[in-house]
Amino acid sequence: MSFDIHTASVPAFLSMLNAMSKVLDKAAAHAAAKKIDPLTITGWRLAPDMLTMGRQVQIMCDFAKGACARLAGQEVPKWADDEKTIDELKARIAKTVDYVKGFTPQHFEGAPTREIVLTVAGNEMRFTGSIYLVHFVLPNFYFHASMAYANLRTLGVELGKMDFMGRS
Repeated sequence: MSFDIHTASVPAFLSMLNAMSKVLDKAAAHAAAKKIDPLTITGWRLAPDMLTMGRQVQIMCDFAKGACARLAGQEVPKWADDEKTIDELKARIAKTVDYVKGFTPQHFEGAPTREIVLTVAGNEMRFTGSIYLVHFVLPNFYFHASMAYANLRTLGVELGKMDFMGRS
């Protein structure tokens, strides 16, 4: 049985990205109701040495677009990381969703065994496509999604597991 890269990636990315967009709607409503500067929300971090909530969302998007491109043997699009507001983060998510939706199962032919080479923190990492997706991309994608969610929870945004899962 072969490993279906498309089924293991695109629906997961789309589900979580759409859920994050709805979570950001709740964050915006919370900011308005509590009279919190929305930039406080996007700039919030759980600890001084952690990335901000906004950066977590950017990286989540980067993992989705980067994985699809690399697994399809395409160049990864480069996007500026200049989003500051909730609306700008939602626009980045929408752009990512549109990009990811463009990938069909045919784009991933040969992807399970395709060599993926990355340099992370100055270290070269080599993967087969299936190992890259399952052991590198998906854990990182979900980590950054959960950190964005956790940031919002610490600010009092009323969210539950079903919001995270996209079933609220």
